Amino acid sequence: MKLTLVGMGSGGSAGLTAAGQAALQGAELIIGANRLLQALPEGCTRNRAALYKTDEICALLQRTDCRTVAVAYSGDTGFYSGAAALCRALDAAGLPCTVEPGISSVQLLAAALHRPWQDWQLVSAHGCACDPLTVCTSGKPTFFLTGGKENPATLCARLAAGGYGAVMATVGENLALPSERLVADTVAALAKQQFAPLSVLLVEPCPPAARRVPGLPDDAFLRGKTPMTKQEVRAAVLAKLAVRPGDILWDVGAGTGSVSVELALAAPAGQVYAAECDDEACGLIRENRAKFAVQNLHLTQGLAPAALADWPAPDAVFIGGSKGNLPAIVDAVLTANPAARLCISAIALETLQQAVTALTAHGLGAEVTQISVSRSRAAGGLHLLLANNPVFLIVRE
Repeated sequence: MKLTLVGMGSGGSAGLTAAGQAALQGAELIIGANRLLQALPEGCTRNRAALYKTDEICALLQRTDCRTVAVAYSGDTGFYSGAAALCRALDAAGLPCTVEPGISSVQLLAAALHRPWQDWQLVSAHGCACDPLTVCTSGKPTFFLTGGKENPATLCARLAAGGYGAVMATVGENLALPSERLVADTVAALAKQQFAPLSVLLVEPCPPAARRVPGLPDDAFLRGKTPMTKQEVRAAVLAKLAVRPGDILWDVGAGTGSVSVELALAAPAGQVYAAECDDEACGLIRENRAKFAVQNLHLTQGLAPAALADWPAPDAVFIGGSKGNLPAIVDAVLTANPAARLCISAIALETLQQAVTALTAHGLGAEVTQISVSRSRAAGGLHLLLANNPVFLIVRE
């Protein structure tokens, strides 16, 4: 059997190379998604199979008596294409094949805009998880393939919610087809529009968030009457947890969300899960999340440890409040990941003792650090130091 995988670009002859078109016109059987089969060039066989799943294609290839077969894919076979999975399956089965690439949507958009694309960042949001806030702050234009739950409007809405509504972007709709349309506007404006299913998005560089060491000023946060972990303690907590950029992090008893925000900023490629049972505090967490545009911060309203049940296993955990459930929370953390880095804060001696006991119950040592912070206050022509409550940080050893 002579088997050829053909990239058809956007469909029809516009995205086909001459070699790809010859492979299709010379095939006795053509396999592909129904949309592509309906857009085949003139002179192709009517023997067509509307299949796109790798296992179904492989099963048909083993049954057919046809000597020349072509499998059609949209776009370019090497650009987020299903051709990759079929190539792996064919290689594993020892079945030789030829790949004829097509013209990708990134090439079509660049050509339509009269721009080179060699400096663009290429991202797929087609049927897969994608965080536009993280990828669009790389300093380069970012090109998105879209599809499924993510389309240009939803991606732009997430960027606008993160504070980038004024950034310019372009939607390429039905590229290389008679209904092609280019729409350039701000991210905020594009978020309110609707686009055809065959659309791509180019976002111009978003200004990166200002980077700084942990320990934001207390007055940077919205706090109301909810207790908040102070600046110096927050900086120490992140140091004790040794936060890394891609960590999965838990903040239990999150209060205003000040520690959650600091964790999210310190782990831009990670995810932060915050648990808080108080209604007012949860409102403050949402407001602070929006203020700092940390879309990797997820809030669960409820009482721990029950509120932690569906969270992914953590790399590091901060317990800032427990409502008397500290032993059970420590049990939940170490069940989810026995190697999790763990820091517990306490201001009461009883909580300190409970934390040490909870760790020793698991055969772990406890390193206890006391932080005593005093801040100056002007009193006439003098400056007096006012002491904050001492805080204990208990870290597993």
